[in-house]
Amino acid sequence: MGWNSWDAYGTTVTEAEVKANADVMASGLKQFGWQYIVIDIQWYEPNAKAHGYRPNAQLGMDFHGRLIPAVNRFPSSADGQGFKPLADYVHNKGLKFGIHILRGIPRQAVEKDIPILGSNAKAADIANEQSTCAWNTDMYGVDMKKPGSQAYYDSIVAQYAKWGVDFIKADDMARPYHKAEIDALHRAIVHSGRPIVLSLSPGPAPLDEIENLRTNAQMWRIEDDLWDNWNSIKNMYFRAESWVPLVVAGHWPDADMLPLGRIGIRAERGDDRPSRLSQEEQRTLMTMWSIFRSPLMLGGDLPSLDPFTRSLLTNADVLAVNQHSAENKVAYKRGDIRVWTAT
Repeated sequence: MGWNSWDAYGTTVTEAEVKANADVMASGLKQFGWQYIVIDIQWYEPNAKAHGYRPNAQLGMDFHGRLIPAVNRFPSSADGQGFKPLADYVHNKGLKFGIHILRGIPRQAVEKDIPILGSNAKAADIANEQSTCAWNTDMYGVDMKKPGSQAYYDSIVAQYAKWGVDFIKADDMARPYHKAEIDALHRAIVHSGRPIVLSLSPGPAPLDEIENLRTNAQMWRIEDDLWDNWNSIKNMYFRAESWVPLVVAGHWPDADMLPLGRIGIRAERGDDRPSRLSQEEQRTLMTMWSIFRSPLMLGGDLPSLDPFTRSLLTNADVLAVNQHSAENKVAYKRGDIRVWTAT
């Protein structure tokens, strides 16, 4: 249960905004189980813009090809401190801190042929330049057959562990399914010695990889990005129906973020707005995510919480279903009607 910056701030969230959201979670939501504060993609880009990604953007990077926070957006990261000061701020609130990463190694590191920490290899030695993300130009995939490839993943996760990261949302991993790099990232987390939740995106993850998913990750997306329209939510009912028999404690099919409250402030999609879902649709969403036992990651801006959205996030009975129920299943279906039950 937590907050992710994507639905409200897209690629542009700042340190001040992260702190403001953490403050609200700590003061009014933590007691209901909300605990993760997660910074989504492009935290390493100084000139990030709303409404998507900038192709071939210049990224903040250290001497070993590891991405670092943009100092103009995260001033406490100056002088090589990275996210440690911000993670400390979040931890001091009794919360946990997370970041988004994109599969692979920065293209900038490959172009400069930067040495890989803990290895004799350089970035160009391990990059697979034919393995790229369909919607972002920042990274090349890593060829896990090459010497130095595991050392690269170990090096980035070791840095995240040093910063105090508790949660990694790893994107461009699950669709298509990059099994070797998923395995490598999991190994790197183990090697780091820090307990870090691994969340795989985007969806849908393949059902037939369930054993590998459970071996490596605690969360994985079962659908593409969810936004504030009813058709997306209705579609999730049918997607969740396929996954619910495979839900086990500690390994959660993820129906994606909750587009509730104030979103679109500087987001990828749409402009500053309250969620376009009706109140009935929002209640239905919370009911579905809870009875399916999906992770609950809010996308709306917490300092702007309206009373109705707050009531959804603090309904202890509904949240108890999400956190503690069992025997979750579709008990009845006819046409596109579904009745879900849990005990």
